[in-house]
Amino acid sequence: MFLVMAIAVISCGKKVSQVNITSKEPQKEAIVGADSDSHGCKASAGYTWSILKKECIRVFEGTKLSHYDDGKTYTTASYVIFDGNKAELFLDTQKESIILERKFEGDSWVNGDWQLIPWKGYVLKKGKDILYTGE
Repeated sequence: MFLVMAIAVISCGKKVSQVNITSKEPQKEAIVGADSDSHGCKASAGYTWSILKKECIRVFEGTKLSHYDDGKTYTTASYVIFDGNKAELFLDTQKESIILERKFEGDSWVNGDWQLIPWKGYVLKKGKDILYTGE
């Protein structure tokens, strides 16, 4: 009887497991909205720096330019913003924006090989090639 009671007590007792505790440095948590660039523009909120406006802007509020119909499918978009006789291009193929300038109203905006023509909306050419169109 004593043997049965001893087995019952041992089998019902709590088992203590050993836990390896190692010291780890606390993990740094990413703070939402802490992605400001060197100008203070928050990309997560859709802002980027405009050289032309000298402020953070949301380029998608500008005029959208689409790749000229070359039979390919694109998932990106490019934009242009205007300020007086200047235009700033934000192209999906360029890291930096491009500033174009025109001399008179109704003229094309130009910078080197780049030319933004106001025709049935806008046509953007580089050299002789039409790259983008937009309204």
